[in-house]
Amino acid sequence: MRVRDAVEADAEAMAAIADAPEDVMRHLVHDRTVRIADDPDAGSDPNADAERNGSSENVLGFVSFDARDDVVYVTQLDGTPEAVETLLAEPVRFAKREGMTVELLAPDSHPHVEAAAETVGFAKAGNGPRFDGTPTIRYRLEP
Repeated sequence: MRVRDAVEADAEAMAAIADAPEDVMRHLVHDRTVRIADDPDAGSDPNADAERNGSSENVLGFVSFDARDDVVYVTQLDGTPEAVETLLAEPVRFAKREGMTVELLAPDSHPHVEAAAETVGFAKAGNGPRFDGTPTIRYRLEP
């Protein structure tokens, strides 16, 4: 599994993972820090990655985050359980380097996000807001 910066061409794969509109994902790539986990070896063509200019049909997951007021907020995180855990290390690494706290809202509908948060060392910090009627749990990681 490889982690890399997202590019606009990844919006279609991100939209499929998040069940969100492609244009929303395209804006996310421009507005936040977004990392992609992909499998560069999944294609049969050895030049496939180069031809897609960094985009991958083999996207396993993505994470987006931004930093404000001494907190790194994970704004979206989804993908395979392995990819989610790997990707969660990206905002954590940034936060540790900058001496910041990390916060994450895990939707009840995504138990693999909760599991990854707990594996990485996040602690439950209470209930979060509802998004489209789905309850969330707030997780927090101190540096």
